[in-house]
Amino acid sequence: MAIKNSQFIRRNRPVTSITIASVALALAYAALPGMQQTVAIVSGTELQAPLQEIATKFQENNPNIKIELKFQGSQDIVNNYIDQKNEQKPTILIPASSEFLDELRQRYTTQNNSDPFIESPQPIAKTLLVGVAWSERGKVLFPNGRFSWQRVEQAMQASNWQAIGGQKDWGSFDFMMTDPSRSNSGQVTLSLWSLSKFGGNNLNNVNFSNPTVSSLFGTIKRSVYQPPRSTDILLQEFIARAPNDADVATVYESIALSRWQQSSQNQAKPYQIYYLDPTIETVATAAVLRQNVDAATASAAKSFISYLREPEQQKVFVQHGFRPAINGVNLQGVANSPWNQNIPGVELNPSVKTVPVPKAQVQAEIQRIWQRSN
Repeated sequence: MAIKNSQFIRRNRPVTSITIASVALALAYAALPGMQQTVAIVSGTELQAPLQEIATKFQENNPNIKIELKFQGSQDIVNNYIDQKNEQKPTILIPASSEFLDELRQRYTTQNNSDPFIESPQPIAKTLLVGVAWSERGKVLFPNGRFSWQRVEQAMQASNWQAIGGQKDWGSFDFMMTDPSRSNSGQVTLSLWSLSKFGGNNLNNVNFSNPTVSSLFGTIKRSVYQPPRSTDILLQEFIARAPNDADVATVYESIALSRWQQSSQNQAKPYQIYYLDPTIETVATAAVLRQNVDAATASAAKSFISYLREPEQQKVFVQHGFRPAINGVNLQGVANSPWNQNIPGVELNPSVKTVPVPKAQVQAEIQRIWQRSN
C-alpha cells in the first residue's frame, strides 16, 4: 500500500507543479484584495486638465489603483525616458502624437534590442494645430480671414505693426510658438511653415537641406524670444502678456478652445482662432511600457487606457476642446461643448486639408536645423 501511495504521489507531482504555477501566474496579473497598484503616467501638458478629471473619477471607481500624473513636453517625454531622467519609473507614456512613440521605439530598440511597449499604443484624443491672434490684430494680418504663413513671415521681417498696416502704437510684432526641441506643436509649426515654402501635401518630401529652410528657421528663431516648453504654458503666457507683447501664436485647437473663456475674461476682446491650411491632425496616444512594469501594474494600466477610450470619458476630452478618438461622439451633443459657445473662428468641420505627420527622421532633421539656426 505504501508503495502504491508513493507511486501516486510521483505521478501527480507534475499536475501539482502546474497548478502552483498557474495560481502564481494568476496572482501576478490580478491585484490581491487590499493591495494598491500604482500606475505612473507621463503625459503631454495639453492633456493635463482632462486627464486629472478622468483620473479622479477612475480612482473613485477603482480604489485599488492609484494614478500618478506627470506632465512634460512631448519631445521631453521621449528624451527623458530614453535617458532615464524621470524621478519615478513610468508605467504609461502619452505624448501629443503617436510619432513620438515611434521615435521612442526606434531609439529604445536600437539600445536594448527589444520592444519598449507591452502592446500596441492606443489613440486617446485628437486635435489640430491652429493659429490664434487678438481680434484687431488678426484683421490686419489676415485681411481675408485665413491664416497665412507668408503674412506672418512678412510681419517678422518688418518687425513692427506699422510697416504692415497696423497702428503705430501697436509696437513690435510678437509671434509665439513652443520650443521645437521639446514640444510637438513647435515641431509641427516648423513643419507646416516649411511646407508652405515648397507646396505639396507631404512633409516627408520636403528638402530640409534647402537653404530656404535654414533661412526661414533663422528668421523665426530671431523673432521668437524664449519659446515655452509646452503648448498650454505658451497659451497661458499669450493671454497674460496680451497685445503689444504677444500678437499671434500657433497652438492646439484643444488648448485654444479650453482657454478661450480665460482670454475673454482677462482681455477686453478675446482672441480669434484661425485654421491652418494645410494642417496636421495630432493624435495623443497612450502606450504601456515593458521596462520596470510588473504584470499586475500592466493590467491596471491597460484598464485605465480602456477607460480613457470609453464614450463617457471621450466626452470629457471634448469638453476640454479635443476631438474624440472613437466614433459615435457628437461634438455638439456633449454638454458644455466648446463647439456650442460661439468662439470666434471655430469650425466643426474645418474646410482645410490634412497632411500626414512627418516621420521621425524628418522631425529629427527639423530639430537639428533649428538648433543650428541663428
